[in-house]
Amino acid sequence: MSNIHPEHHRFLKRHDKESLLKQRGLAVWMCGLSGSGKSTIANATERVLHQQGRFTIILDGDNMRTGLNSNLGFSDDDRLENIRRLAETAKLLVENGVIVFISAITPRGELRDLARGLVGERNLFEVHVKASYQACEQRDVKGLYAKAARGEIEHFTGKDGSFEPPQNPHLVLDTEKLTIEEAAIELLEAIQDRINH
Repeated sequence: MSNIHPEHHRFLKRHDKESLLKQRGLAVWMCGLSGSGKSTIANATERVLHQQGRFTIILDGDNMRTGLNSNLGFSDDDRLENIRRLAETAKLLVENGVIVFISAITPRGELRDLARGLVGERNLFEVHVKASYQACEQRDVKGLYAKAARGEIEHFTGKDGSFEPPQNPHLVLDTEKLTIEEAAIELLEAIQDRINH
């Protein structure tokens, strides 16, 4: 590491980027069981922000695992590295004024603490997209719950692997009670003050 010399001092500053974009960067970290609605809510919220002229990016857990994180599995160590890479990517984007939605199961408190520590407390807005295992199993939009029931997936969150609900998220969106549109509206209202320049 002694041969690495970061060049941050010569680069444009965060406020320069945020002034150009007329918004403040924020990482909206959406955690919850597979099928709870994380990606769907992120997508709906992003579309509204896009119409408002905001610059956004979605870091979807499944999409990231086909590219940047394609070499990772679902062991504890790989989950940790998956979250570390997601958080480092989100941090880079937020520091350049981007509103980032991270859609990742993030099943344990230590993983969410890691993300918060890397992205920064004031830069991360934690959302628990809440739905019971049974509700997600009924939706089973990706067919994963059926595979897990047949024993075809190891360490499946909620079945073999536990999901620890966040203790103090900024927002809880219960998708057994809210429509996607209602959840997106709640999320937009909750982050508005944090993204306004």
